[in-house]
Amino acid sequence: MNQTAYLEISQVSIEFPTPTGPFVALDGVDLKIAKGEFVSLIGHSGCGKSTVLNIVAGLYQATHGGVILEGREVTEPGPERAVVFQNHSLLPWLTAYENVELAVKQVFKGKKSKSEMREWIEHNMKLVHMDHAMHKRPDEISGGMKQRVGIARALAMQPKVMLMDEPFGALDALTRAHLQDSLMEIQADLQNTVIMITHDVDEAVLLSDRIVMMTNGPAATVGEILTIDLPRPRDRLVLADNPTYNHYRHEVLKFLYEKQRKVAH
Repeated sequence: MNQTAYLEISQVSIEFPTPTGPFVALDGVDLKIAKGEFVSLIGHSGCGKSTVLNIVAGLYQATHGGVILEGREVTEPGPERAVVFQNHSLLPWLTAYENVELAVKQVFKGKKSKSEMREWIEHNMKLVHMDHAMHKRPDEISGGMKQRVGIARALAMQPKVMLMDEPFGALDALTRAHLQDSLMEIQADLQNTVIMITHDVDEAVLLSDRIVMMTNGPAATVGEILTIDLPRPRDRLVLADNPTYNHYRHEVLKFLYEKQRKVAH
């Protein structure tokens, strides 16, 4: 990987104060991510995956080390790093369109005219196949559709990096598969940089250029990094019988269930 990474997580450690002394959640996390790369973070619960994402988002400050995006240190949240959470976090009293509009106004106020903003919102709703339900409120649409709106809202901020925290974790298998396919299409189209947390091994292998496997916490860090050398576009049905795909799958499972087996207390 080139020395000047697009996004660099450098020697990141973080401690949280507790009544019994500091809790070290992450210890020396190092990761360089190229522009346009799709990277998944995988590991057992409590291994600090969300903490890494929150530090990149600027929601947490690392105790040691830091995050550099395009040569600038990340110290606070910013629209160039858009987050998609597992819970869609849409405002229930606004329509799908208005939820996206809120983010667009925040980022493009004074940069786009009203009609340009409208076109841009509609364009991003089309990208996630939600242009037919733009004027429905969150309680009128399904969980999968809400997640599509959340992704449209993040994309509409035109972020340099999309941060996705188990974005499909709460969805049924079929909806999840549709959204994974949509995400692959969007990423092929926009070539945006994505960091995604997932618990799902198949999802990680299907979507990623690299899978970053985290060791168990406390003091979690990067255990292994697996490069997924499968041609794109990827088709889940074709890959099901692909020996390379199954080899990658096996490697991740081996890491999770042999090397980092959760010890039951």
